[in-house]
Amino acid sequence: MLVTVAVAGLVAGVVGLSIAVVAHNRVNQVVDECGHMLRRQLQVAGGTVDECALRDLAIVHYDALKEMTGRRSFSLALLNAVGDGVVISSINGRTETRTYAKAVQAGHPVERLSPEENQALRAARLGKGPIVSMEDPLADFGDEDRTSTRT
Repeated sequence: MLVTVAVAGLVAGVVGLSIAVVAHNRVNQVVDECGHMLRRQLQVAGGTVDECALRDLAIVHYDALKEMTGRRSFSLALLNAVGDGVVISSINGRTETRTYAKAVQAGHPVERLSPEENQALRAARLGKGPIVSMEDPLADFGDEDRTSTRT
């Protein structure tokens, strides 16, 4: 009985330590990304950047359809210094191609974005472009719930 309790305590301690290490690493990543975003915003506020010029871009290639491999579909985010711009997506199949354009205002999408479009937008906002993969860990800005209220 005592050995069981000791082993359970040891396992709980190791699990807790593992969770703490993962959380610590994620916090460091988010702090670095926030600092980078603040430096970029200070450039805009300081007047050293043309607010209307396209400055941030990122493209994510992916397989949108099971029938088509080779990562021929893509989402491209193009933003100016204040976060206004567009996310363009092209879904490519064997017999047809569909293209979508979704507006972005102040860094937030006007319409709901797909995961690939959201990844391109986040990468552009962080200055991580031009080429980004879905596996790249990026900060989540939490704008998915704000998308349907804009005009």
